Amino acid sequence: MSSWGDDVFDVLKAADVRQVAYVPDMGLKRLIERCIADDDMRAVSLTTEEEGLGVLAGAWMGGQRGALLMQSSGVGNCINMFSLTRSCEFPLLMLVTMRGQWKEFNPWQKPMGKNAKKLLTMAGVDVEIVTKADAVGPVVAKAAKDAFDNDARRAVLVHQKLMAVKTFGR
Repeated sequence: MSSWGDDVFDVLKAADVRQVAYVPDMGLKRLIERCIADDDMRAVSLTTEEEGLGVLAGAWMGGQRGALLMQSSGVGNCINMFSLTRSCEFPLLMLVTMRGQWKEFNPWQKPMGKNAKKLLTMAGVDVEIVTKADAVGPVVAKAAKDAFDNDARRAVLVHQKLMAVKTFGR
C-alpha cells in the first residue's frame, strides 16, 4: 500500500514548507512524524485547529511557508479565522483527513464529514477531494504551487477510505 503521508512530506519539502501546524490525528500520523523528525521544519502541535491559522499567519509574516494538518471535524472550528487568511491575503495550504464518511462509527463526525467541503468553499477556500492514495501527493503538490505562487487558499481533503478504520475498541 502506498504511503501517501510520505508522498505529502516530500511535496512539503519540495515546496519549502518550514512550519507545519497540526492537531494530532491517526490518519496524519506518518506525515506528522516525518515533519517532527525533520530539522528544517518546525512542527507545532495545536490544541485546536483555528490556532493553526494564527501560526501560519506568523510564519508568512516571518517569511516562511506553512501548512495546516487537521481532521474534518476541525474545519468548523476554523470558520471565523478563515477571514484572517482572506483579509491578509496570505497563502493557506491545508491537508484535511476526512471523518464521517466510509465506515464511520462515530455519529459526532458525520456532520462535518458531510459539510467540510461546502463550508471551506463558502469560506473562499478552493477544495480538492482525493480518493486514491497515489493521487494524494500530486494533488497536494498542485495545491501547494497554487497557494504559494498566488497567495491562494487551498485545501486537500483525503477521503476516509484512505485511512485505517477507527473503532476505539468497538
